[in-house]
Amino acid sequence: MKNLKFPSAQTILFIIAGLVTLLTWFVPAGKYDTLSYNSATDKFTRLSLDEEISLAATQTSLDNLNIKIPVEKFTNGDIYKPINIPGTYNKLDAKPQSFFDFVKSPIKGIIEASDIIFLVLIIGGLIGVLNKSGAFDAAIAQLAIVLNGRESLLIIFVTTLVALGGTTFGFAEETIAFFPILIPVFLAAKYDALVGVACIFLGSAIGTMCSTINPFSTIIASDAAGINWTTGLYGRIFMLLLCLTITIIYILRYAKRVKNDPSKSLIYNQREQIAQLFTLKDASHINFNWRLKLALLVFTCSFILMIIGVSMLDWWFVEMTTVFLISAILIGFIIQISETDFIDTFVKGAGDLLGVALIIGIARGVTVIMTDGLISDTLLYYASDITTGMNKGVFAGVMTIIYSGLSFFIPSSSGMAVLTMPIMAPLADTVGVGREVVVNTYQYGLGLFYLVNPTGLILASLAVAKINFSKWLKFIMPLFVVLIIVTLIVLAVTSYL
Repeated sequence: MKNLKFPSAQTILFIIAGLVTLLTWFVPAGKYDTLSYNSATDKFTRLSLDEEISLAATQTSLDNLNIKIPVEKFTNGDIYKPINIPGTYNKLDAKPQSFFDFVKSPIKGIIEASDIIFLVLIIGGLIGVLNKSGAFDAAIAQLAIVLNGRESLLIIFVTTLVALGGTTFGFAEETIAFFPILIPVFLAAKYDALVGVACIFLGSAIGTMCSTINPFSTIIASDAAGINWTTGLYGRIFMLLLCLTITIIYILRYAKRVKNDPSKSLIYNQREQIAQLFTLKDASHINFNWRLKLALLVFTCSFILMIIGVSMLDWWFVEMTTVFLISAILIGFIIQISETDFIDTFVKGAGDLLGVALIIGIARGVTVIMTDGLISDTLLYYASDITTGMNKGVFAGVMTIIYSGLSFFIPSSSGMAVLTMPIMAPLADTVGVGREVVVNTYQYGLGLFYLVNPTGLILASLAVAKINFSKWLKFIMPLFVVLIIVTLIVLAVTSYL
């Protein structure tokens, strides 16, 4: 077990895709009817098997379908994806996926995930251009001097800041951009790359797990459950503070151990490989002039603008990617790099993150197989039957486990919310707990499994630093167990309040 080493991220995902393909041969096919709102016609569209029915966009239509959601949630755009209609699950003819479907799934996944893939590649190009100037090396060298003796503040600050992004606007996929930027900072502070990955990834994971005002999980799930998103808010704030504190303490303990004795690092045998990957040039000879400072300012402002755009301006991947492309071009002008050098540097920088981009696409391919094989709704249907007759505390715990399992197949938080919440939320009524409990179990279940979920972002995150999944599991398991215990206790107690 000590020398256990997982295959590469790509291989792991191909194995998972193969296993899911086999599942489509054994799990019965089935599908719920779906309901969506068409703003152009001000009508509901009910898709029932191959039949499309138009319904009046009224509360009466929703009540007739046993959907306990205010009609305003649809008409004002809060619920913008098709939702499953309770009680409409139908078994269908099996649609087992063939070997050809299996080998096509990564390609389909890459196409479906093209938005985030292009974001990652453009960010890689941007970082390549900035590194060409030497501004990044000079800035990190100065930062290391400033942090000397106070390196622990870096861990606290980065983890907390990323968690705030996660809890407010679902800061997740965007964190990929920060790994190649911040890992050199942690290395300069005499930590290992695992500390940098942990601060960024766990900060995002804890923030999204304990989302407070995140429109892509808390708000959309609450809307789909038929409750106000503020219901249960104080409990989620408490969980955020509790889990974030536990996580920061855990990272600090590991980081201190590595700093005092580098051989204690779980990736000690990779220190030379990682040092070459994130090589910092000798910055003593670099003239940190106004051009380099302006280039860094443009670089920093591009991330600030991205955060403002996503959280306030309804931006998504196209807008974010455009910002980073424009920033790369501006930096090229500022540092006075020739057109040929700019193109070569940009392409090389994008190529450095190509492996990460492919991992994201291949992971999406697993979801493609599930959807094409018509087994996603079947798993949801049988999962919703498990909780019948349970007491309150057990219900909350089991729902968390169910959502953890479902997140393997449906890693998207917004997708999970609209697909499952109309089915799962009414189960709370049958056991006598508030529907906010189901919303919480949805968030905590997804968040806990997200820490180790290979169909999520962890493999892509680790790939940036060339860290094997087995090393991550060894690092995260103690924290993973503690967070599970804490979550189940808090859920059991709050279920009776």
